[in-house]
Amino acid sequence: MYDIIVIGGGPAGLTAALYAARAGKSVLVLEGEATGGQIVYSPLVENYPGLPGMSGADFADQLTAQVEELGVEIVPEEAVTAVRQGSGFRVTTDEGVYDSLSLVLATGVRHRHLGLPGEEDLVGAGVCYCAVCDGPFYQGRAVAVVGGGDTALQDALFLAGQCASVTIIHRRDQFRGEQMLVDKLRGRENVHFLLSHTVQALQQTDGALTGLMVQDVRTGESRLLAVDGLFVAVGQEPRSQAFLTLAPVDERGYFLAGEDTACAAPGVFIAGDCRDKQVRQLTTAVGDGAVAGLAACRYVENLHG
Repeated sequence: MYDIIVIGGGPAGLTAALYAARAGKSVLVLEGEATGGQIVYSPLVENYPGLPGMSGADFADQLTAQVEELGVEIVPEEAVTAVRQGSGFRVTTDEGVYDSLSLVLATGVRHRHLGLPGEEDLVGAGVCYCAVCDGPFYQGRAVAVVGGGDTALQDALFLAGQCASVTIIHRRDQFRGEQMLVDKLRGRENVHFLLSHTVQALQQTDGALTGLMVQDVRTGESRLLAVDGLFVAVGQEPRSQAFLTLAPVDERGYFLAGEDTACAAPGVFIAGDCRDKQVRQLTTAVGDGAVAGLAACRYVENLHG
């Protein structure tokens, strides 16, 4: 019986584990893949206070080592298949069964991908899912943004301030995002629009993106668009499916929890990008983790009287 089980080994989950372990609690971290979460795909983290110039992979490795040194047990590549709540929590994975008094859900999100051949291989080598994280690496270069919502438009505005050219590709003839953002983009000389177009294929040379094959959905005509970077902004999917009977979610699937990370289910705390909130950055993930870890500790201590 662990005091706390953390589901998710990204920055939020590992930070929750770190704070709980420092408070003297027994902690298990279950991660369906490798620890680190999405930050491992960032070649350089420059917006984390006090730690400029560190790669995402290095950040994840150091945080993982720091947590393990505190005695936290981390089980990677073991996917959770079910959670049952009774007097405590019983977590079933594809490899075993674990029990705890409290639970931190730090399951994160996954960016929706385009599903194109070679897309996964080009992540970090031209294909990106975070303009704030990776945009500075394309300063003075040609990039494209795929998407038609607010995120895509905001990404394009951000990139327009540092890239030589930004082409926005959207499969419909009108954007879904705010008109104010569209108007701002139309006022930028280095922003171009490809409405009613889709990306059909990725072009690469020596493992790096060099261009996109785009198609006009009205005429069927295809042409090559030369770019060094492709920023995909077609939405995110919270990793919440396995826990819908345990913690409430909104219409998009994000867990409903406030800044105190507590949700409607007693003993369950939500940390990181899977939580319904406005800003999803590395700093907010570790902030959630600290709050959730300490909240879980207080819950366990109250159980013991």
